Amino acid sequence: MTLSCGDGNLLCTRDRMKPSLAPGAAGRKVLTVDHGRCIAFMGPENAVYATPHMVSDVEYAIRDFLLRHLDPGEDSVGTRVVIDHLAATPVGMKVTLEFRVAAVEGRNVRCAFTVRDEVEECGRGEHVRFVVDVAKTAERLARKRARIA
Repeated sequence: MTLSCGDGNLLCTRDRMKPSLAPGAAGRKVLTVDHGRCIAFMGPENAVYATPHMVSDVEYAIRDFLLRHLDPGEDSVGTRVVIDHLAATPVGMKVTLEFRVAAVEGRNVRCAFTVRDEVEECGRGEHVRFVVDVAKTAERLARKRARIA
């Protein structure tokens, strides 16, 4: 897939990713579910990993992984998350996020992921990120802010 970059809105400088970023590339991250990642509305004895924090942890883990495959001045932004939160994980447990690149289409990178606590799989899904040129993104956002000034 080739993307046109002529209008400045797609924020890209090239249409193909590095060969190291290909389907099958994989990574993992282990973290401990602390109180900041938990729901609080059911009392301290029921503090469990909150879905929005699971999503955030997956997004940042995959972003950090992708950075190793990008050029200086590039980053990625999340464009889609599909998640099944399958089981409650109590505060204090470790979780392992495992992810694998499923497809690279131009600057879109689609990853499948699982989240597993020390007992069972607690989440799984898909996350899509779009690779951007940071400087071009800043220019685009400055133009957008100027429209309301």
